[in-house]
Amino acid sequence: MFTERTSVGLDVHARSVVATAIDTTTGELFKERLVPSNEVVLEWLSRLPGPIAVTYEAGPTGFGLARALVAAGIRCDVAAPSKLSRPGGDRVKTDARDALQLAKLLRNDDITSVRVPTIAQEAARDLVRAREDVRGDLMRSRHRVSKLLLRHGHVYYGGRTWSAKHHAWLHRIRFDEPGTRCAYEADLEAIEFAVARRDRLDALITQMAADSEFTDVTRRLCCLRGISTLTGFALAVEVGDWQRFTGHSIGAYLGLVPSEYSSGQSRRQGGITKTGNSHARRLLIEAAWHHKARYTVGPVLRARWDQAPETARVRAHAANQRLNERWAGYTRRHKKHTIANTAIARELAGWCWSLAVLE
Repeated sequence: MFTERTSVGLDVHARSVVATAIDTTTGELFKERLVPSNEVVLEWLSRLPGPIAVTYEAGPTGFGLARALVAAGIRCDVAAPSKLSRPGGDRVKTDARDALQLAKLLRNDDITSVRVPTIAQEAARDLVRAREDVRGDLMRSRHRVSKLLLRHGHVYYGGRTWSAKHHAWLHRIRFDEPGTRCAYEADLEAIEFAVARRDRLDALITQMAADSEFTDVTRRLCCLRGISTLTGFALAVEVGDWQRFTGHSIGAYLGLVPSEYSSGQSRRQGGITKTGNSHARRLLIEAAWHHKARYTVGPVLRARWDQAPETARVRAHAANQRLNERWAGYTRRHKKHTIANTAIARELAGWCWSLAVLE
């Protein structure tokens, strides 16, 4: 509940902060355009009638301002932009109006806050997302090489692509035209550089997963099929505080629930909402495919079980059996595989939550 005297809305940008405050006792408005400095913002807030509460939208400027406000003893809610209500007929959008709207929403307790990570948690998230960026860069570089070769009639038939044998074949190809030769060599260099970056980040993630605040959760998640150390650590970092969810709400947070438009007697459901954390959603979608094959406890999975508590192993074994049976049921009903896999990923998210909050 809003119990403070003054509600403050900040429209934060890289080069400016537009601030609007509402004194709920007198109704007086305070407006100011500030430079994006935590000290300047705190100095302006200190001149307002207290106690005060502050809100601003989550965005590219990060959480440094929120941490500074909390350290100064000021309540700060970082608002989720997608959850902010705006008047349907409002056709004028300015920084000042946005700041005033935030102050009003905060005063009326209509702010849906995002979780502010600690500095250590944000650093781990930066590492995981850097690895995700490298994966995308590597995929695009490989596509450029394969399509360039296809245009010039070079097709590889020697087995699995992007193996050591395939790379040797790539380096044996020569082009006569200088332009094509330079483009091809540049793309090959991009692939080798991306692979080196990926391997370096993988080693750092493995090291952090073995000794950090996320180690216990990561080891419990790795008891599930399709979740390796890299995937388990990424899920632990991206979700962060698992206690704020339930087995049902975690799927909605990750955008794995169907969209719906219902009115009166009509009820229409569409594709998944794809809201929330896209990185975690992609990892779960990929992990769900591993539950399609017949379930056996191999040496790799058993080695992961040995690092987790007995209760986690028992629950993960039940989850692996259940998800494999669900896949078999969808196959018997001739469900489209992509739709079935999304349903499995949604249930897998619930099992991940169950293991993450396990005492």
